[in-house]
Amino acid sequence: MIRRGVIGYGGRIHGSIDHVLRRLDPSVQVVGVVDSNEEGTRTRLAECDRQNAVFYKSVDKLVRRAKPDALAIGTRCSLHSPYAVQVARYDLPLFLEKPVAVTLKQATDPERAFRKSRCQVVVSFPLRVSPLCELARRDIAGGAVGDPVHVTAVNYVPYGTVYWEQPYRDYDIFHGLFRQKATRDFDYLSCLMGSPILRVTATATRGQVFGAKKKAGLVSSRCKEQDTCLESPQNHKRNGSGGSPSDHLCLFNVDCGEGHRFNEDASSALLEFASRAHWVYTQVFSSRRDAAACGATVSWYLGTVGFDWYANALKRVRHRSPFSAVERVGEGASHLGGDQELGYSFLELIRTGKGSRTPIQTGIQSAYACLAAVESAKQGRYVKVRQVSC
Repeated sequence: MIRRGVIGYGGRIHGSIDHVLRRLDPSVQVVGVVDSNEEGTRTRLAECDRQNAVFYKSVDKLVRRAKPDALAIGTRCSLHSPYAVQVARYDLPLFLEKPVAVTLKQATDPERAFRKSRCQVVVSFPLRVSPLCELARRDIAGGAVGDPVHVTAVNYVPYGTVYWEQPYRDYDIFHGLFRQKATRDFDYLSCLMGSPILRVTATATRGQVFGAKKKAGLVSSRCKEQDTCLESPQNHKRNGSGGSPSDHLCLFNVDCGEGHRFNEDASSALLEFASRAHWVYTQVFSSRRDAAACGATVSWYLGTVGFDWYANALKRVRHRSPFSAVERVGEGASHLGGDQELGYSFLELIRTGKGSRTPIQTGIQSAYACLAAVESAKQGRYVKVRQVSC
């Protein structure tokens, strides 16, 4: 049996345990939890865990009394770093949800804490280890495009309403969508190019789609415009555009934020790698239905390699010979197989101590790149990306 301790038992961690790890190893059990919402957490726990899991007030008590084989952090984003710093004291494998940090101090604290720590970490970056990204990386490393210099990447999010109709819109907890969302994309692209990001310039658009002057505390069921509002539950059902089909927070009220303390409707960045390659990236949160897209295209003198996780496909074009090819990935795997690969990596780390494919350094480095993008969008200039030293 693998004994798992969990700090912050949210929906994402529940999914990784119940729908990923247990499919790979049914012996996984949650034996200890640190979470202030014990009642809500118990409703999410699987039946086998509900009977056995003990709730503790601190990480130290969880580790000493429950004696877990591994830990996981699934708190809200603003608490990922503080808890990771605490866990660094113990020689236990750690699964850490992204983003690793939402402020500069939160990024530098774990960098120091893990410098001499024996705790090995699997950061929740499923895209870099997904079979589609791995295939693209091998093609590029094998010379499919020549020297990779130019990259374009997009993330047209079809479920973007969650960042305004759910607590994700609380800026004090989630700190905007460069840090909340782009962190995984900055990571997989750096992995794809085999090079760190050195500097970034970015821009962001806020308040053009979501957020407005409707009164604080407004929910859809109390709005006089619910029959005509495109984001009301009944119209979500009618137009098939996603979003919550049940009552939810208004996407157009003052609670959504103001100024820079406000999720972006869209944001874009131009990044430079240490390899001198450059990359154009954009994320859009008002896309719907078949407009969904998430992937990258790398193109240079010898060829083009492009892939999209929503299309489940990679296309390779040879510029100097009459051949093109499309390869497809099987349907149904979470994050196109990336979550399963992270699960395998974490279980192997627990059993054998084999190094992580997404170690803490990847999470911190991605956080530094995202923080540079946020700063650039505020100042309207290039910003250097701090580099991890541990």
